[in-house]
Order: sequence, then structure tokens, then C-alpha cells
Amino acid sequence: MRSKLEVCIDSISGLEACINGKADRIELCSSLELGGLTPSDELMKLASEVNIPCRVMIRPKKGSFEYSSRDLHQMFDDIDKARSYNFDGVVFGATLLNGELDQEFLGQLIRYSDGIKKTLHRAVDTIPKTIEAVEIAINLGFDTILSSGGYETVMEGLAVLKEMQQRASGRIEIMPGSGINPQNISEILSDCHFAWLHSSCSIHRQNSKITDSQTIKEIKTAINV
Repeated sequence: MRSKLEVCIDSISGLEACINGKADRIELCSSLELGGLTPSDELMKLASEVNIPCRVMIRPKKGSFEYSSRDLHQMFDDIDKARSYNFDGVVFGATLLNGELDQEFLGQLIRYSDGIKKTLHRAVDTIPKTIEAVEIAINLGFDTILSSGGYETVMEGLAVLKEMQQRASGRIEIMPGSGINPQNISEILSDCHFAWLHSSCSIHRQNSKITDSQTIKEIKTAINV
């Protein structure tokens, strides 16, 4: 079974690129330059009108993944918005000051988002024991972990990602993301199947990065080779 491609976007032009490039799923954000924050209501509404499954980033502030009770209630509100548009799921993560996953905080978000799918995002790459996070994510109720294996890019963390996939044993999706491009797909998938891959599919244009429909097409073609 071939791998599918999730594309993270933060703009209307990104949404159009996903349509033209035939992305398999969208991760909807704002401020990708900050690692992705909760998208605007306007972008959520537009994405809800597109016939592509979509998961919404739930991240109310830039910087660390340590959150307060006030942040929690903001995230509850954002989950409500995502649910109101009937999106495929939500994406979130949280850590403690000691660098571990904040299981109590995540548990509250998991329970609040009951009935929709849930991705644990790259907060998992900031903790010391990325591989051990697989069991934690399964026990909490996530269905997907987005990770670069604890490194800056997937290619650096590929050995860890393969070990995470082995640990998962089909109980949760391990979705590699960070630095994926048409040129490295074959190596990523060479001896380990990942059902989903995640990429911004971006190019530099006029001192900014934009989602590129041609890059989406090229990655999907490389997946199918």
C-alpha cells in the first residue's frame, strides 16, 4: 500500500497548491515560520469547503510547548472551532519543564477532542526519550505521531523513526516530517513503510517560502516509484 502525503500550509495560496497538487491531507496552521500555530477562522472556513481531509493545528502561542490553564481553555475553544467545521482531526502536543510529555495536560485535550482524530506533533522531538513516547501516545489515545526522530530533519533521525515504527507495531501511525523532498523519498521508504509522510512542499520565492503544487506532485510521484 503506497504512502500518502500530508502537506502543512498556513495560507489561502497554500490551500490552492494542495488542491492543484492533489495532497492526500492538509495540516492547517498559521505562522509556519514559527513552527505552526492555530489557523484563523477564515482559513478554517475556506479549508472546510475543500474536498481534502484536514487536521487543524491547536497551538495558541509560539515558543515552548509548556502551557497554562488559560492556554488549555483557549485550546478547548480552538478544538470546538475545528469540530464545528467537521475536520478530520486536530494536532497538538505539550511538554513539562523537565522535558517530558505533559501527560495530564494532553489527557485533558484528548478527552475534550473525543470523536475526532488526533496527531501528536513535533513537541515529541524536543523530549529526551522520543522512542519511549510511542507507548505514551498510544496510551493517551493519539492515532498519529508527527516526528523527525528527535533531530532537525527526517534524514538525520531516520534510524530513530524506523525504531519508532517498529515499536508502534501498527497501533499508531508514525509520520515522518521535516526536510522531506522528492529527492529523499526513496531512502526514507527504502526498508521501512510509513503510511503517511509530512512536508511543507515549499519553495523560496521573493524572500519568502510558499507551498508549491509542483513539489507536491513530485513527492507523490516519488512515493509511487
